[in-house]
Amino acid sequence: MTIPTAQRSWGAALAIYLRAPVITMLFLGFSAGLPFLLVFSTLSAWLRSDGIQVAAIGFFSWIGMLYSIKFFWAPIVDRLALPVLTRTFGQRRGWMLLAQAMIAGGLVGLSSLDPQQNLALVAAFALLVAFGSATQDIAIDAFRIESAPDDIQAAMASTYIIGYRGGLLAAGAGALYVASWLSWQAAYLTMALLVGVGVITVLLRPEPKRLSLTTQLIHEPKVRAFIRASRGKPRALRRLGAWLIGAVICPFTDFISRHRLKALWLLVFVAVFRISDLAMASMANPLYIDLGFSLATIANVTNVFGIAMSISGGILGGLLVARYGIGPILVLGAAAATLTNLLFAALALAGQSLPMLVMAIVGDNLANGLASAVFIAFLSSLTSRAYTATQYALFSSLMTLPGKFLSGFGGLVVAAEGYATFFVIATALGLPAIALAIWISRDKDLVPPPAPRVA
Repeated sequence: MTIPTAQRSWGAALAIYLRAPVITMLFLGFSAGLPFLLVFSTLSAWLRSDGIQVAAIGFFSWIGMLYSIKFFWAPIVDRLALPVLTRTFGQRRGWMLLAQAMIAGGLVGLSSLDPQQNLALVAAFALLVAFGSATQDIAIDAFRIESAPDDIQAAMASTYIIGYRGGLLAAGAGALYVASWLSWQAAYLTMALLVGVGVITVLLRPEPKRLSLTTQLIHEPKVRAFIRASRGKPRALRRLGAWLIGAVICPFTDFISRHRLKALWLLVFVAVFRISDLAMASMANPLYIDLGFSLATIANVTNVFGIAMSISGGILGGLLVARYGIGPILVLGAAAATLTNLLFAALALAGQSLPMLVMAIVGDNLANGLASAVFIAFLSSLTSRAYTATQYALFSSLMTLPGKFLSGFGGLVVAAEGYATFFVIATALGLPAIALAIWISRDKDLVPPPAPRVA
């Protein structure tokens, strides 16, 4: 249930990164990260550059809430076979390919629009991209957890984060570069082409081995009890009932039965861990633009410093978890991701200061790379292999929902109080996450202490 936390040597920790499942997550992470900013901060930069009001941009961030409710259709992705795709590629890869088709189609649609004239259509295509991206996340998370044993999940989380941050940078700095050279429409068409990275990865890697749906249902006590109680009922009704119990009810009862009273506090922790950085994210690019930085400058700083710190943070997080265990690094990640948001408040007060812009982007990327790596490893340790897609979708949805919801009001807070006050408030939102991380790190049932050092 929990990720082994033996204190490996640095050489053994680094060797994990050479394994095929770990390398695979680098490219699938890129595929997962690419669409996110294209319906979030990059889209907000496009809208602001085209003269859309900042308050309206804030509400546009609610599109990202699709990521936060994906647990509603996660049981379908987890258990429903797709015609042709599942038979040809398998359950996980088939759903990934369908999701990637939706992402590419939505991006091509966006590339054909002028926001000033077609704001409603921009929202519609952005919703399609977000829905496809959230569906892809469900399938990728299940693929990752099922593809390798627990002892390399932290390393897989680390390379996933590195790839994810690479996707964010391509959709952020890369899109800004193309927009400054050509147009926003060309930028989004270019991003649609980059969806091919994920498609190629899915085609090259094998489907992870897992029990068939029929076998899983047979071994589930609640399903067996339903089948016994429904004898004499129509066969189709019994099959549907068994599917619903196994796909929808059992993942939740399994989590509660394993953690009991602690389950509620674990869910609260998941909900608040990223609330600080998600609440402030929609206003970062508008801040840069309103301070007078050009799109090229933002892209340069994000590309040169952001990518280096994102990769460094992801690698550092994976190595620290592999060597010291999840507990202490979970506390470090929560504190770093929260407190570095104060750098944006300092930037807002400093004005058009290039050194402060560099410092804010460096701190934000380093902290979030580290925090994300350890948190994904922690969430993976909470997930039962019998219900990977549904349980992890619940965790990742809950992780983003509060921050995304509050982010929608970001434009109103900025308009009323200014950028500096907004980022201070966003920082304060993360303090409960630090307190809960300290409590969880001391609970040996949730995060066991590192074992004696091994070579």
